[in-house]
Amino acid sequence: MLFDTHTHINVHQFKEEEAEAIERARENQVSRMAVVGFDTDTIQKSLELSDKFEGVYSIIGWHPTEAGSYTDAVENQLIEKLKGDKIVAMGEMGLDYYWDADPRAVQHDAFRRQIRVAKELNLPISIHNREATEDAYKILKEEHAGDTGGIMHSFNLDTYWMEKFLDIGMHISLSGVVTFKNAPEVKEVARIVPFEKLLVETDAPYLAPMPNRGKRNEPAYVKYVAEEVAKQRGLTLEEVAKQTTQNANRLFKLKN
Repeated sequence: MLFDTHTHINVHQFKEEEAEAIERARENQVSRMAVVGFDTDTIQKSLELSDKFEGVYSIIGWHPTEAGSYTDAVENQLIEKLKGDKIVAMGEMGLDYYWDADPRAVQHDAFRRQIRVAKELNLPISIHNREATEDAYKILKEEHAGDTGGIMHSFNLDTYWMEKFLDIGMHISLSGVVTFKNAPEVKEVARIVPFEKLLVETDAPYLAPMPNRGKRNEPAYVKYVAEEVAKQRGLTLEEVAKQTTQNANRLFKLKN
């Protein structure tokens, strides 16, 4: 059974359809998923979904495009919510130089503060990195983020950076990008990343894998990601599903 380690069925694209999306996921061998909340509204919805549905867990944090609104009050509220029974990680946090919604120094501060909170609570972290790889790596290394471990979410870099992030204690999570014909570097990562450090995700509703590219993504489609990983590694879907689910359960401190 599969574990979608990063999905956003808590956003407006799934409004009033969350239960159906969860059911379709189960019909496609997805037994567990982590719903990621990244601002006030999506955090609340993530917590509601994980409270209501078996096999649904929450990852909550403050997205880098929201860094300007990361205040002491926000942090204190996060700390309280992060103590919930079905919280498995903190995030998504990180850096986004594509949108550059806030000054980079503001993004860096919110990122560092969240890493420190996660370490205090002994939670792994889920990292958003868009066009900010060198700075994201530097901050993770300086903050010793590997002490609690974490995830390079929707990893789309080459094997050089894969090794760098592995060396500081991170897991590599592959999304639908690995199925794209124009992503040879990500396919290479799928082939050589240590099996025990590999996770799979959808990032739904974004980045739908082939054969659904361009459509709304959903947790059921994580099987296409796992199938591509299996193809690249010369394994069966069942072998990839078993290992990546074990990896997620171990990182998130869940029983198999």
